[in-house]
Amino acid sequence: MMLHKRVRRFSMLLAASAVLALSSPAFAQDVSESHLKAARAAVAAIHATDTFDNILPQAAGALEAQLIQKNPDMQELIGKTVAEKALGLASRRADLEKEAALAYAKVFSEQELNDIATFYSSAAGKKLLDSGPAVTRDLVKAADIWQNGVARDLAQQVGETIAAAAKAAAPAAPAPDATAPADNSAPADNSAPADNSAPADDSQN
Repeated sequence: MMLHKRVRRFSMLLAASAVLALSSPAFAQDVSESHLKAARAAVAAIHATDTFDNILPQAAGALEAQLIQKNPDMQELIGKTVAEKALGLASRRADLEKEAALAYAKVFSEQELNDIATFYSSAAGKKLLDSGPAVTRDLVKAADIWQNGVARDLAQQVGETIAAAAKAAAPAAPAPDATAPADNSAPADNSAPADNSAPADDSQN
């Protein structure tokens, strides 16, 4: 998962957990103003609630399309009314910011929140948020190439080792019998005379 998405997803989870945080009045009362301020700064620094920017516009667009489909003759009035009412609800975005700040305050100490805000407000922190996704994509590509190379070399080395072991364990071929005549020829002793000639008769003078 890309670093940028990790930060955003973590922010979304914390913002969602704000409902539980707010369900405890004691916790809300225990959060000091300085702690909450630090949480707000951290939320703003990491753009924790940016992913929710389109919620109201999308809801307004969907409602407008639905109403116009049912009442096409009132399209102008519907569009104007939806836009006005949506604009009036935009101020409620502050409620989400407060809930997000409380969620972060529940997890992080005031000092930790100050550290987070300081880093992500710095040039390095901003660059991490902006360039993190591109760096992560390059890292994923490099990891894929590395993975393929490692898998290839592993398979090759294991194959070579197994092949060598199998060759060493194979039974050796029997050595040829040195006493056996070559090409099925008769043994030297009592061999037949060449050209089938009769043996010389030494008995005659």
